Amino acid sequence: MMTRIWLVRHAESADPTVFHGAESDIELSKLGEQQALAAAAWFRELRPTRVISSAQRRAVATAKPIAETAGVPHLFEPDFHERRIGKLCGVKFSLTDGPWASTLAAWTAGHSAFTTEGAESFDDLRARLLPAWERVTGQHRGERIVLVAHGVVCKVLLLSLLDGWGPVRWNELGRVENLATSELIRHSDGPWQAEQLLVVPPAVRALHQPAGSPSAAPKSEG
Repeated sequence: MMTRIWLVRHAESADPTVFHGAESDIELSKLGEQQALAAAAWFRELRPTRVISSAQRRAVATAKPIAETAGVPHLFEPDFHERRIGKLCGVKFSLTDGPWASTLAAWTAGHSAFTTEGAESFDDLRARLLPAWERVTGQHRGERIVLVAHGVVCKVLLLSLLDGWGPVRWNELGRVENLATSELIRHSDGPWQAEQLLVVPPAVRALHQPAGSPSAAPKSEG
């Protein structure tokens, strides 16, 4: 029996220039809505049997057209919500300074318990996400599932589920763009294996992003 999961980051949020954690239940941008529709047609060809998402609005709005286009149920798993980030929420996105840069420096140095005020560490995330993953995949064993979550959630799951990875290889795994999709398979109770990692559907990649627009600005992974 083989279970197949397409682990997907949600489409672009209404303000992609700042950090959005679990504390920010923001909608999609106009581009994000177009991305979700473009992705829906791509996923339909993959013949999923159901779609599961976090209960946050940006994930729900991404998952809904995928489920509707494929004609399959859309379920919710609240424990797949974005990382709690405390005071970082709403701060202008930066990879070079501030609490997120300090956090990544610690995690990639092997200090996975490190966190900043009000935020979840890598260890906290793993402790929340892996039981939810096992619950969902156990309940729907043998199915083909599109699972829509959040950038940091996707990355922590991948680094935790796949052999040979872990927080020290955070940067090596690559950036989790909007609609970046990782295809994971599991035979019976064997280990999870990746057939694809962080692939953006071509129809989503092709959408125009005018230079100087918020959509063309650097984006957080959350």
